[in-house]
Amino acid sequence: MLPLSAAQRAELLPTLAGWAPCPPRDAVRKVFEFEDFGAAWSFMSRVALAAERMNHHPEWANVWNRVEVVLTTHDAGGLSMLDIELARCIDRHAAQAGARHH
Repeated sequence: MLPLSAAQRAELLPTLAGWAPCPPRDAVRKVFEFEDFGAAWSFMSRVALAAERMNHHPEWANVWNRVEVVLTTHDAGGLSMLDIELARCIDRHAAQAGARHH
């Protein structure tokens, strides 16, 4: 897997609503807020299954109704197309779960 080129970054990163750089790493981060712990956990379970199918796994943390997600591709040494695809997948699951992002 190759890291995103400068042209790919310029084109693709602005399409990821709410995802922000996570310096000093070459990664993106987004925080989701759900109605309660059960909704947050259900979201994480659905994302975990999708991530496993993609063989690309997020870094994340959960505190009650909040889930912080960081995406990077370790094998590529930074952001790759896998991160873009997984971010889009995560956003779809979050929208279905009624999440708000910060």
